[in-house]
This record gives sequence, C-alpha cells and structure tokens, in this order.
Amino acid sequence: QVQLVESGGGLVQAGGSLRLSCAASGRIFNNYAMGWFRQAPGKEREFVAALSRSGVFTYYPDSVKGRFTISRDNAKNTVYLQMNSLKPDDTAVYYCAAATTQWKVAGAECDYWGQGTQVTVSS
Repeated sequence: QVQLVESGGGLVQAGGSLRLSCAASGRIFNNYAMGWFRQAPGKEREFVAALSRSGVFTYYPDSVKGRFTISRDNAKNTVYLQMNSLKPDDTAVYYCAAATTQWKVAGAECDYWGQGTQVTVSS
C-alpha cells in the first residue's frame, strides 16, 4: 500500500556531493520512521541513515557520520539524503526504506523498500 521511489543518483567525482530523494505514495508517510541503505556489488546491504517519525532523532554509522544528513518533509511525503565529501567507497545502489521506528530501520526491519538509485563516485 506504500510505494517508495528514489531519485537523484548519478556519477560524481570524489569530494563532490549528491542529494537523494525518496518520494512516498499514500497518506501514511508520517506514521513511519525512514531510512537509507546501500549495497555495492558483492557486498552485504549496509545501513546508512535513520530518521524518527518526528524528524528529531537521527542515527548514522561511523562510515558516513559527519558527511551524510537524512531529513524529511512530511508535507511533501519525501525523505532526503544529502551526501557530502563523497568517496569511491560510497559507490553503491542506495535504497530508501520505512519502518515503525528508527531502530527497526537501523536493524533493516523495514516494511517498505524503494527500487534503488545508483551512486557512483569516481577518483
């Protein structure tokens, strides 16, 4: 009943920035905590960021902390991931996801997933 569609991926040089968007269908967007994950070829899916339903609390792994910022605009049914100081190791398909709490998002216990958007960081 909820569809998540990511956009904003692309090719960027190391040190550059990208802003990913995730548009959600339906009127229940504000009932969910939101998050971002990424998966590179041959690697496990990795948690990137989580945001509470209120938009107040965020959680990031050390690999992106200080470089990535998650935010949401409930009026637009959209969640964002601002990525700065990008590194080649950030290259992956990035997925938007939703769960009932940010802790479930961080644990990949998500109810809905997007189709993914490719981010490629060149050296």
